Amino acid sequence: MKKNLLSLLSLTLAVSLTLSSCSIEINDGDNGNGTVNTPGTTESVLSGSGTLSGTITKDILIKKGTYTLDGVVKVTSGATITIEAGAVFNAVTTKSSSLVILQDGKINAVGTASEPIVFTTANKQPGDWGGITLYGNAPIKAVNGLAQALSEDGNSVYYGGSDANHNSGTMKFVRVEYGGKKINDGTSETNSMTFYSVGAGTTLENLVSYKGTDDGFEFFGGTVSAKNLVAYGNYDDSFDWQDAWSGQNNTNWYAFQTGTGNFGMEIEASANVDNTAPKISNITLIRDANTNPEVAGSVEISAIQFKRQGTGIFSNVYISGYKNTGGKNAYAVLIQDDATNTSQVTPGKVVVSPINYVNSDNQGVWGYAQTNGGKTFTNATTVTKVSLTPGAWATVDGVNLLAGLQ
Repeated sequence: MKKNLLSLLSLTLAVSLTLSSCSIEINDGDNGNGTVNTPGTTESVLSGSGTLSGTITKDILIKKGTYTLDGVVKVTSGATITIEAGAVFNAVTTKSSSLVILQDGKINAVGTASEPIVFTTANKQPGDWGGITLYGNAPIKAVNGLAQALSEDGNSVYYGGSDANHNSGTMKFVRVEYGGKKINDGTSETNSMTFYSVGAGTTLENLVSYKGTDDGFEFFGGTVSAKNLVAYGNYDDSFDWQDAWSGQNNTNWYAFQTGTGNFGMEIEASANVDNTAPKISNITLIRDANTNPEVAGSVEISAIQFKRQGTGIFSNVYISGYKNTGGKNAYAVLIQDDATNTSQVTPGKVVVSPINYVNSDNQGVWGYAQTNGGKTFTNATTVTKVSLTPGAWATVDGVNLLAGLQ
């Protein structure tokens, strides 16, 4: 993410869920006669069709079917939104629409390889809507080591807590298409999936970010780990983090950059020298021929960039297709500043090994934007592409998103 994110509309305090000719009112804590009931105690059910909007303050079950996501939908006040396999949401694109799980809310969205949960739009254009955002209560290290920071998504939520194992719920076999709604300045966008201080008790598995106009996945601090991620055709970086995100059990991350795309991975720790390096095993980054950065002549064409004290321990990394473009050099790994090289690379908190770097320029060396640190590597031909389960979860309009892994 480069700047501020989505500026959200003010929200009503009810969710109206239309089922055929009737509607279900979501409990906002007031039963209408002056008696306030505790939200989140009575579950509502949406059975096959309807509209999801407003603020959800009590548990809701959404069954397999086709729905409309209208505006910014927030889950809060101890409520859990449970979404069954096969549910499809079409986001309204004439306004700012997104799904936001706040710190005191939870999501339980469990699809399958053959029946994923899909968030899309009728327009099918990158940047149509705001994507999915989760807020947790895990620790962060923001700029100057601050334990809290103000979110960049227009919600003006302070994030950052003290519960490393906080649980924001479960997301499995969920696909977000055409995210990245532009915000006030007209140039910044939301990510397809954003995780603010999300804790290690949260489960993130088999998630797809498809053709968003900002990052595919971005982590703002927190301790959550993610498995089996697919970032396909996102305009900015496929994977991005800051605020000292420190997930330790990540595996099987795959990015396919095509058309427009910046770094495969952009990594920083908000300039905090003292941070815990996240660990990721099995990474595949592929850049399609004739893919260009968002800004012509930009240096954002390398596979993995570390800056501002960013760290990471990566193993079994397969990289293909990163070519010099627009007069700039592309590298397997680019170190943007001397401070990161001195405080993180040299002590061993930046590791990308073993690595197989093929069909790409500047073989065998890392790139340095300032002083050349001289890091070299030898291709490990035993490192192969990530293996992911095929199926409808990774297929969009008949296109197999995993074809690049074959």
